[in-house]
Amino acid sequence: MKKKNIWVAGLVAPVIIAMLLLSVGSPSVTANDQLSGANVEVKIDNFSFAPDTIKVSVGTTVTWTNRDDIPHTVVSTDGVFKSKVRDTDEKFSVTFTKAGTYPYYCSVHPKMTGKIVVQ
Repeated sequence: MKKKNIWVAGLVAPVIIAMLLLSVGSPSVTANDQLSGANVEVKIDNFSFAPDTIKVSVGTTVTWTNRDDIPHTVVSTDGVFKSKVRDTDEKFSVTFTKAGTYPYYCSVHPKMTGKIVVQ
């Protein structure tokens, strides 16, 4: 009996350790979140920003690319950033150096909105 219990215990411990290691290293990401990094992309297409809300770390550069056939802008509601009109395939980038929430919209199409959350 003792040999059997030692053998089972010898198998269970490594399995539990492996499960713990795998669960610790996996970040959770919800539908509108982006993993933090040096650069994050937002696509402008079909009269919307995709994703419309993202979370990033301080120091991250966010780049918007217009994939629509129609010109758009990217304008912060609090005046922190403002792009010129961007035609198809043109880009606009902002590096976020302070934590906070930065709502924005397209000044050509004000119903188009988005939000950057910097942590």
